[in-house]
Amino acid sequence: MTDTSTTLDPFPHLHIRPPQGWVNDPNGIGHWDGRWHVFYQYNPHAPVHANIHWGHSSSADLLTWRDEPVALAPRPGSIDAAGVWSGVATMDDGEPVLVYTAVPDVAANAGVALARRGADGTWVPGRQVAPAPGGDLREIRDPFVFTSGGARYALMGGGRADGTPVVLVYGADDLDRWELLGDLLDGTDDVAAGVAPGKIWECPSFVELPDGEGRLRWVLILSLWDDAHDRHLRGVAALVGDLDLTGPHPRFRPDAGHLLDDGPDFYAPQALAGPDRTLLWGWTWESGTRSPEDVAAAGWAGALTFPRELVLDGTTVVSAPARELTGLRRAPIPVTGTEVRPDAPAWEAIADGVLAVGLSGPHGEREVWRTPAHATGGLSRVLVDGSVVEAFAGGAANTVRAYPGAGEQWVIRAGGGSAAEPDLSVWELGRPSP
Repeated sequence: MTDTSTTLDPFPHLHIRPPQGWVNDPNGIGHWDGRWHVFYQYNPHAPVHANIHWGHSSSADLLTWRDEPVALAPRPGSIDAAGVWSGVATMDDGEPVLVYTAVPDVAANAGVALARRGADGTWVPGRQVAPAPGGDLREIRDPFVFTSGGARYALMGGGRADGTPVVLVYGADDLDRWELLGDLLDGTDDVAAGVAPGKIWECPSFVELPDGEGRLRWVLILSLWDDAHDRHLRGVAALVGDLDLTGPHPRFRPDAGHLLDDGPDFYAPQALAGPDRTLLWGWTWESGTRSPEDVAAAGWAGALTFPRELVLDGTTVVSAPARELTGLRRAPIPVTGTEVRPDAPAWEAIADGVLAVGLSGPHGEREVWRTPAHATGGLSRVLVDGSVVEAFAGGAANTVRAYPGAGEQWVIRAGGGSAAEPDLSVWELGRPSP
């Protein structure tokens, strides 16, 4: 008989997020002083998008995260009085610098500002380095910094008043003095129009990846915003192409692209290109199945995903859990036959072939995720932490939120693989022992 008196904890204890408040976009990802650092959009006072600060977590191993003091907060009467919005971290003269969107009043007037570490280790915001461009631009935000051809450039996502999305490119060799060069890409490009429709391109990330065929290609990751729909946030696209530095300013020329995550609850990722791999975190919001009343009662909303590694297979950007995440595996959960019903709120399952995940309880069973038809011939992998479900199959990722109700338990089923008997492995997940 199902126990209806208990409810599995929906809080994602293994993911980056503080105990209370609102969390959205990952920001300022980097590695310095021997630790990984991930900042994020944060309202410490309520689980709603308002009064946005930069929260901060750090880790030595990508497994155990330490909440750090709030890095940046809105300053009344200043260039960021209405919010310290998204941005990145970059290195300048060997020191990390936070590059963020400074909102003085409304989003249309946002510019870019920097923050550097003070003598006591706290982050000290400075002056504006790039004002709102104005002109026919409706909004512009979310700086991203990269280097190519011996020069440093910065990107800003945005959209024009006529509804055309755009990514602007700046010269930023002097990080304290940016020069607007022109458009890196806009929505009139045929490939971009087909893959990344929207009115504003948010949170651009731009990284170079080997394609497995002997070439280095550039990947532009864009979050798609369109207020013509009830739900303005329309997913995340990855465009693959080449960076053209031969003209008066850099231009990105995509020739392929696709959605980076097929799930409904993934947005605003940020990528970090390292010497041997590219890592990515995204934001997973509270889905439409969780009411505002439930969110208010819980006191928290939003989380960052687990870190993912990106590789390029031809023109397909493949996502996989960061290799370190196997370190979260604790005790194996016994498997008998093709079905497992774990009692743990956090677990991982890997199967050869079809993997189906659902919640079963006193009112029946509801499916949360199933291996898509195009990926049934390979491995399927699912990581669940509270209400965050991250699934990987056929090189694609799918992020979805699922909230266990009273008396519900997870149910995992495997079948349809290449083996006569499904090869299914399940582990409880938890932090490594100190």
